Amino acid sequence: MSNQPQADEPTPDQLRKQVEHTRDELGQTVEALAGKADVKAQTKAKATEVKEQAAEQAALLTGQLRDKATQAAELIKDKTPDPVLDKAAHAAAQVRDGAARAGHLIAEKIPNPVRAKAASAAGLARSNRPPLLAAAAALALLLLLRRNRRHK
Repeated sequence: MSNQPQADEPTPDQLRKQVEHTRDELGQTVEALAGKADVKAQTKAKATEVKEQAAEQAALLTGQLRDKATQAAELIKDKTPDPVLDKAAHAAAQVRDGAARAGHLIAEKIPNPVRAKAASAAGLARSNRPPLLAAAAALALLLLLRRNRRHK
């Protein structure tokens, strides 16, 4: 018998390569099993995914609601007769004037600490003027429409 390997026996280099390949496969299998066993990491990844999906859906819904509100406002404005819009604007102007007069009268009779707090609230209202005016106009419009329906 000679020391030469038989034709169907692997050579030492082939055995080394096969062992290295098996080690690589075993390492990948161990990593996959460790990943499946790490419930905390899986839960964290799933929570992050769900959170991102919720944020995307919320942004989408917010945009849709904003679009619908804009369309509704335009539709109401288009459907509202001009005399009603004029009355609403006139009523809003009267409310503004009355509020200004009342503010001046009250300001003369209020103590300084209360006056400071009122000035702070007024500043906040001024910074949010467009939404407040829109709300006042909508309220005036609704009141006028309600009154007109009662008279019919």
